[in-house]
Amino acid sequence: MGDEKKSKQRDGSMVFESMYPLLALMLILVACVDLCDAATVVDVYRLVQYDISGVPFGSRFSSLNHHAASLSFQRGADLSRSVLILPLRELDLGFLQDYISQKQSLGGLLILLPQTLRPGNNIVLSETQGFRKLLAQLENLLVHANIPFPVYFAFENEETDAMLADVKKNDALGQQATATTGGYKLVISVSEPRKIASPTITNIQGWLPGSRAEGDSNQLPTIAIVASYDTFGAAPALSVGSDSNGSGVVALLEVARLFSTLYSNPKTRGRYNLLFALTSGGPYNYEGTQKWLKSLDQRMRESIDYAICLNSVGSWDNELLVHVSKPPDNAYIKQIFEGFSNVAEDLGFQVALKHKKINISNSRVAWEHEQFSRLRVTAATLSELSTPPELLESAGSLSDTR
Repeated sequence: MGDEKKSKQRDGSMVFESMYPLLALMLILVACVDLCDAATVVDVYRLVQYDISGVPFGSRFSSLNHHAASLSFQRGADLSRSVLILPLRELDLGFLQDYISQKQSLGGLLILLPQTLRPGNNIVLSETQGFRKLLAQLENLLVHANIPFPVYFAFENEETDAMLADVKKNDALGQQATATTGGYKLVISVSEPRKIASPTITNIQGWLPGSRAEGDSNQLPTIAIVASYDTFGAAPALSVGSDSNGSGVVALLEVARLFSTLYSNPKTRGRYNLLFALTSGGPYNYEGTQKWLKSLDQRMRESIDYAICLNSVGSWDNELLVHVSKPPDNAYIKQIFEGFSNVAEDLGFQVALKHKKINISNSRVAWEHEQFSRLRVTAATLSELSTPPELLESAGSLSDTR
């Protein structure tokens, strides 16, 4: 008789043209071994699914009811009714790429991640960086393909290690698991996810009014500090985006805290209004930034001397770049760059200026500050990234957990 092993999954999907709700799934491991009584709980996370211009990406499939298999299976074996368990540390990316591109039949895929990649894990090992690079390559493969079988992620533990060892042993002997031969069965029973037609974009803003000089009736100029907070990754619940763009959000909140203290005293209040904004939809062409800018009162928008967008500023290389769309000889651009350069020199790191013109005919926005530039507001993006990321890249992947 088989004993059921239950495991609950936390899962979510990402915002885009196609949107899918957060699903709570149950992973059931059934050990089909005579007279064996064991149970364990494992959290699993489903691969994202989304559409771009009506083209599906990720996996549309969620239900599982198949026996487990490993890379030790005999070549030529039929895996159409098997869930292939792949530890990241043993992953052959070329094998998986061929399997997906050739549309070979597979019952499902379970990818086991090292515990060192779990969000919030502060243990740093020499092998961790290699795992991050491999996971980034795997994630890029999975989110840019239309995969015809369910895909899940889980973290290694003693129970998964024991299960995989048993599966490998049987596969190596040519004893592929079936209902009659025994083995482990992975079961997820859940209804198909529903498309969310109108995703919600939520922007958050704060305001610190400056102080006019005595007798000055003119409207004070404004400086805007902006950071996008949304993430995109292969498994939404694991896409915490520690650097992209958690670092930008943390930097904005710290700047807001410091200036809030200064501006609470009229004697230390500056001659600038300070406008802070946390914007949604960053991975999706900075749609939230565009929506927020257009919602601003025209007088407020026109009062903005310049905006500084913070994106992936948690650099370990002691170098940041100021990306701009307006010519470097623009007075405000000079002011921004000189200010950052002076601070960088005092703190012992480098700042460089990179100029890139906006292609108005292209709706794709490379940097957040380009949404400002399209509305004729001077802006710059401070980032550790030297080149603009492609759509949905550097947006909080599974490997971005530092």
